This record gives sequence, C-alpha cells and structure tokens, in this order.
Amino acid sequence: MNLNIQSKNALVCGSTQGIGKATAIALANEGVNVTLVARNEEKLKAVLAELPKDNQCHGYLVADFSQPEALKKALETTDLKFHILINNTGGPKSGDLISATSTELLNAFQMHIICNQILAQAVVPFMKSEKFGRIINVISTSVKEPIPGLGVSNTIRNAVGNWAKTLATELAPFQITVNNVLPGFTDTARLDQIIKIKSKIKVIRPP
Repeated sequence: MNLNIQSKNALVCGSTQGIGKATAIALANEGVNVTLVARNEEKLKAVLAELPKDNQCHGYLVADFSQPEALKKALETTDLKFHILINNTGGPKSGDLISATSTELLNAFQMHIICNQILAQAVVPFMKSEKFGRIINVISTSVKEPIPGLGVSNTIRNAVGNWAKTLATELAPFQITVNNVLPGFTDTARLDQIIKIKSKIKVIRPP
C-alpha cells in the first residue's frame, strides 16, 4: 500500500515500545522521517537503530510527559516541521475511580490533555503553512464504553476524545485532520501489567 507520505515528517510519542514503536516503524517503512519521543534515552537509541532508512533522516527527543514544561523545552530543540503527530501515552494505573486520588487525576490530565495540547500548539503552525496535517491520538475503546477497573483511564481517555473532536472542527479549514484510534486489548507491556494486577485481585463471591 502506498500512502503517499514519503518524505513527510512525523513526531511519534511513546515510541520505545508497544503501539508507539510499531507505529514509528510502519511510518518509516512508508518513507517518512520519524522523530521518536519518550523518556528513556537508551531505549530511544535502540528503536532509532531499528528504523528502516532509505534516504531518510530519523531522530529522537527525550521527554517525560509527567513534566509538561520539560516537554516544551525538548520541543524547542527541534525545528517543529512535522506533518504528522502521533499522540500516544501510556495509561494511568489500574483501579476503581472512587479510590483515585486528586493527584492521580491531575497527573493523568497533565500527561494526556496538557501534553497533547502542547504538542498540537507546537506543530500546527507548520501544518497550516503546508496545508497538510495529520494528528492521530491513540486512546482506547473505553471512549465508547468504560472498562471496569480503569477508572482514571476511562475518565481521561474520554477527555482526550472530546479534545480531539473539538480540535478537528477548528483545524479542518486548514486541511489538517484529527482522528482517534481506539485499540482494544493489544499484546503490549501495558496489557501485561494490567493482567498481572487483575490476577492479584481477590474476588469474593456470595455463598
């Protein structure tokens, strides 16, 4: 399949493992220049070495999404000429919403909404100048139906969904599309973590 995105530039978040890494490799296979974003520099270097290169220029940014201001500073080190933005951030820890602390909710809001906003504001000016832009948010099927035991994640993922819908309407006149991808259970480290947590939960059944 030829997606006609050769020589475009993509910023791919959470790209050292799972869906983010697979997305980065898929884009590189299409001839895209990929910039990886994650917090672990060693893992970033390892993925960078795996990316196929055919007259392409790949790179990476080290940024921890729990620190939005640090993300802003990391973005200042690049020229921000990106045609494609993949927003992909690991979900909050498992647990019932009623048990979640205000800090957990605020941290999740920062990582998923604030950082998405920072990234969009950084890349959209170039997309407008190019009259081409693709913003893709990797969220969850919980946007359609909450998943038991993922209270904070359900809440924040829905917020991202509505953020994206609002942005899509605003940016459509500039030939910039905003789409959400809602993956279900996927064989990633995150899924392994959820399974391990659930396996330790004792279920008390009535006699």
